[in-house]
Amino acid sequence: MLPVKRVVDYNVRVGAKPDGSAVDKANVKMSTNPFDEIAV
Repeated sequence: MLPVKRVVDYNVRVGAKPDGSAVDKANVKMSTNPFDEIAV
């Protein structure tokens, strides 16, 4: 079994939440980690 990680797409600009506590991942395109794609 191979674990695969989902990450924010590298072409997408991400921003911080309004309160500055974390990255806002709502409505952001996600993709497979490129290193995981090679492994699969």
